[in-house]
Amino acid sequence: MTRHILSAIAATLSIASAELVEKPVVYEQGGVKLEGFHVYDDAVTGKRPGILVVHQWTGLGEHEKEQSRKLAKLGYNVLAADVYGQGVRPKPPEAGKEAGKYKNDRKLLRERLYAALDALKKDEHTDTANLGAIGYCFGGLAVLELARAEVDLKGVVSFHGSLDAASGMEAKKGTVKAKVLVLHGADDPHAPAAQVEALKKEMSDAGADCRVVLYPGAVHSFTQKSAGNDPSKGSAYNEAADTGSWKDMSDFFSGLFKK
Repeated sequence: MTRHILSAIAATLSIASAELVEKPVVYEQGGVKLEGFHVYDDAVTGKRPGILVVHQWTGLGEHEKEQSRKLAKLGYNVLAADVYGQGVRPKPPEAGKEAGKYKNDRKLLRERLYAALDALKKDEHTDTANLGAIGYCFGGLAVLELARAEVDLKGVVSFHGSLDAASGMEAKKGTVKAKVLVLHGADDPHAPAAQVEALKKEMSDAGADCRVVLYPGAVHSFTQKSAGNDPSKGSAYNEAADTGSWKDMSDFFSGLFKK
């Protein structure tokens, strides 16, 4: 009996010791300090696929951190990137101006993303042969830029993101290495049907493996509860789209990283 009790206690302690490890990570690009958020599950042994998470227009915040924790629980090594810079977390309307800097300078945006990827690759827990990226809103645009930039990723996922390419920086034939998954609100007024069709054509012309999933009744920001529940405003939480998109993303990566 004592032996069984001791075994049960040992098992309980083992489970208790397995937890998410999270910490800020400071890195640089062009002399600018950037502060990302790193999280992994210490119950997973050895190297594991790495996922880069890119934030919405207000900068790296709790939404991205919580999504990163959920990814870590799935067994990934996760770094939530900081595009704007350490301590730069603007509120609307300033957030629009800050995001605009990078939408209008895609080269700088890509450089900031490369720096974050380098930080993820250097971490001892990362299997550098298996990398992916996801992004929300502004971050959705960002991960599509990584695909357009020929970065060697297994896959990228855009959640209710901006989809337009900068003139002259569109995906080129045969250069998109990542598989692309676009998870989008069917009624998103910020990236409407014309933008969706333009992305499909761009990726088709480039020979990319791209799939677009449209969630009925969903508008912009459908994964964010803080967006409220009034779709007439153009941004609103949608539980069905949130749940469905997370499953679609999870299935996408589990298929890509299958051994």
